[in-house]
Amino acid sequence: MIVMTIHKETPVVLCVSGAADIGHCGIDAREKAIELGRQIGKKGAVLVTGATTGFPLWSAMGAKSEGGISIGLSPAANVKEHKDVYKLPPDYMDLVVYTGFGFPGRDLLLIRSCEAVIVGCGRIGTIHEFTIAFEDNKPIGVLQGDWATDEVIQNIIAKGNRPNPKIVFDTDPARLVEKVVELVKIDRIESGVL
Repeated sequence: MIVMTIHKETPVVLCVSGAADIGHCGIDAREKAIELGRQIGKKGAVLVTGATTGFPLWSAMGAKSEGGISIGLSPAANVKEHKDVYKLPPDYMDLVVYTGFGFPGRDLLLIRSCEAVIVGCGRIGTIHEFTIAFEDNKPIGVLQGDWATDEVIQNIIAKGNRPNPKIVFDTDPARLVEKVVELVKIDRIESGVL
């Protein structure tokens, strides 16, 4: 008897980092976040977010609209704390992992759970996630838009005194996802995963 095994490529795991409160993000933040999620879903990638509102939630909506998988890492210890204390929704998540580590600890686990990070409009938590990804030498995509996050990140890179060739910028969600997925594939080849 001959046994054949078909190996399917492991899906790319992408984190979307962005503001839970998008009041400062500009008028097209929602549409860009949804489109970013749609592109992640179309690629067959797994979306991981901080299980929060705003930009990450909209990206999860977009991923789910394309039949994608969406996982959230919550700062809360359980579902009751997630909803009642942190006031976070479980919507558009296939799975929520309750870390119990608050926002700073959740951020570390969030970034460590993915292969690459895509940053949208954000605040200090988004910058925190960016710096963790930078320190971990992960591929990073920065979605440029009508917000200051991309400029803040460019300033950090310029003054950080450490080059990083794994950071890409784009205004178009589809192109950005494509660039980030290519960086992940290069990482996989270099690490012997592919």
